[in-house]
Amino acid sequence: MLEWAIGCLILTALVALAIASFRLLHGPTHADRVVALDIFLAGAIVLCVAAALATARTVFLDVAAGLALVGFVATIGWARLIERASPAAGKGRKR
Repeated sequence: MLEWAIGCLILTALVALAIASFRLLHGPTHADRVVALDIFLAGAIVLCVAAALATARTVFLDVAAGLALVGFVATIGWARLIERASPAAGKGRKR
């Protein structure tokens, strides 16, 4: 039963990565590309969890937690960069 669940995790992650790679290459806006990169990060986290389940080693869960933390900070950084770069970002806001 566990092998079936691990296989489903891996297959789902690979499908999400394929869809995200399309959005990364053909996304009309920068925000679409950042979301695609977030999906890549989520796929990497899922693959780390699948590796932890398959090998019964908890070190992969530590890697997944580290990826989640770094990905969160990177997403905040990308969002700020996109907000500052867009021409309509400063309109109507007081600084």
